[in-house]
Amino acid sequence: MRRSLLFMPGNNPAMLQNSDVFEADAVIYDLEDAVSVTEKDAARVLVANFIGARKAAFPMEIVVRINGLDTDFYAEDLNAVVSDKIDTIMLPKATLETLIELDKILTDIENKKNLTKKIGVIPIIELACSVLEIDQIAKAPRVNGILLGAEDLTSDLEVSRTKKGDEILYARQRVVMACAAYKLDSIDTPFTDTNDEDGLQTDSNFALGLGFTSKAAIHPNQVGVINSTFVPTMDKIKWALRVEQANKAALEKGLGVFSLDGKMVDKPIIERAKKILVKAKRYNLI
Repeated sequence: MRRSLLFMPGNNPAMLQNSDVFEADAVIYDLEDAVSVTEKDAARVLVANFIGARKAAFPMEIVVRINGLDTDFYAEDLNAVVSDKIDTIMLPKATLETLIELDKILTDIENKKNLTKKIGVIPIIELACSVLEIDQIAKAPRVNGILLGAEDLTSDLEVSRTKKGDEILYARQRVVMACAAYKLDSIDTPFTDTNDEDGLQTDSNFALGLGFTSKAAIHPNQVGVINSTFVPTMDKIKWALRVEQANKAALEKGLGVFSLDGKMVDKPIIERAKKILVKAKRYNLI
């Protein structure tokens, strides 16, 4: 369960050292876009050594964005960083074909290194063709969440990226529907203006309204807004608690359907209340 995922340049030692203090649910050590071609090797070594040297468990999910499978860097990225100390690999410009190939590579590395756990994968939807095969991507091996990458997607579409985001609405809805159908985290694209907190709040609220469960951040100062947005409000928590109590009373009477505030409450409503309470407990809101 994630609210915020913070991108962090893999070639910035100071940020790596402080990556566990930003209160993001996941930190993404980036070996791709944030790192120039001339620094790929150094960033890979830095990230691998930083993660490997850590003795205490990280308080957040550890994600590494590798370079794409269409580059010369991905194999060395995977061999260097895959260990029991990471949780997830993030794959840029993901397609069903590259996800299947990545699964094979990770299985081979896990076996060779005798890993005790299976590494998850977050594909980034950055290509028009990926949007069209989103259902298959959601069912691909290891996938536990899907991130929309609007900057590269709009480049592929040859349209301008705007703050309002009309140009990515269809892609956003496709990601949300696929993730909801297959019980995955739907991760909204980062808001790129790090100085516009009001814009970030508006964008986060819109994504939440579409059904996204989380959002990526590109700066630590965005994490607080995202964390406070992608959790149930106190009004929703109070409602869910009332549904829970009313449901217990109904079950004692042998009722599967009951009325609350003059409205019928049946299984879908009860399940929605349960999900709200699970999130509220996870983030210590109750």
